[in-house]
Amino acid sequence: MSNAVIDKSDAPGRAFGPSPLRQARLPRWAPYALVVVSVAAGAGIGTALGTDNTFQWGLIAALVFIVASFGLGAVVEGGRQARDRLATSLVWVCFLLAVVPLLSLIWETVDRGRTVLDGYFLSHSMEGVQTILPGGGAYHAIIGTLEQVLLAAVIAVPIGLLTAVYLVEYGRGRLAKAVTFFVDVMTGIPSIVAGLFIFSFWIIILDFDYSGFAGAMALAILMMPIIVRSTEEMLKLVPDELREASLALGVPKWRTILKVVLPTAIGGITTGVMLAVARIAGESAPIVLLVFGAAGINNNPFEGAQSSLPYYIYEQWQLGNEASYNRAWAAALVLIAFVMILNLVARGIARWKAPKTGR
Repeated sequence: MSNAVIDKSDAPGRAFGPSPLRQARLPRWAPYALVVVSVAAGAGIGTALGTDNTFQWGLIAALVFIVASFGLGAVVEGGRQARDRLATSLVWVCFLLAVVPLLSLIWETVDRGRTVLDGYFLSHSMEGVQTILPGGGAYHAIIGTLEQVLLAAVIAVPIGLLTAVYLVEYGRGRLAKAVTFFVDVMTGIPSIVAGLFIFSFWIIILDFDYSGFAGAMALAILMMPIIVRSTEEMLKLVPDELREASLALGVPKWRTILKVVLPTAIGGITTGVMLAVARIAGESAPIVLLVFGAAGINNNPFEGAQSSLPYYIYEQWQLGNEASYNRAWAAALVLIAFVMILNLVARGIARWKAPKTGR
């Protein structure tokens, strides 16, 4: 027998030493440790530079975290994983930069608005109230906002839905291209332009008076392109197989759209409508031009001046005293709550009306 020594490193199925396919990886707790170190470094560097602004400390900490993540990943894990960690760090930092101001705004509004927000504030107007003294409420502004937004939705939603259905299901040729172009243009127009258009047409040319309905028409102009664009995208997501199956059964096209296409996309359509409502709920420029504001309650949006929450906030803040500032913050909190309720209602309707799936 041969006494030759077998090189075990060449034996099949055997591998001695570290595998070339396995790379060193940072432990799972490393990102959290880097966050703590970066926060401490941001505070230390900010203090050394003589700044006491916590937001500046946060920016320094974010920069330290990004650089440290990339450098540590490059040393331990290699260039590819380091670039992946760099991209991940940038995403998280951008997310925090977007969320922190939002949370700060909500916190400030809640903290300052809750001081006067109570049942009295929600059930009384500013009729006969001295603006430099505490008291009064935003009931008249709440009524005005609800009526104006409702009228704007009644005007804009049918027009927007029908326009989107035309563009997706029927639109061909120059007319469809022209409609698409003008919808894109209307998406970017400032709110003051919509207010000036209604002001010149409704009040100057037709000689109607200031009213909540005039403001609602301007708000409807702002709503329409959002509804058209969101509904159009939702209708495009409906599979063509559903349309073809319905048409193959002899169902007319209009009935296919009504019974198949729209119910399938109702969740996204409802969300788009609520986004449009939230977009106009905080508009103040058209209201200042067309509704003109009122200290008392006006339940008739078709006659006389009327207030709204955005105009009420602008009006109270312009007065420049502590009592009016408190009322402005409370009205801002009511407006935020109004938009949040609309979004919750939209989600509920979308879930209720969404097509049921079975197995």
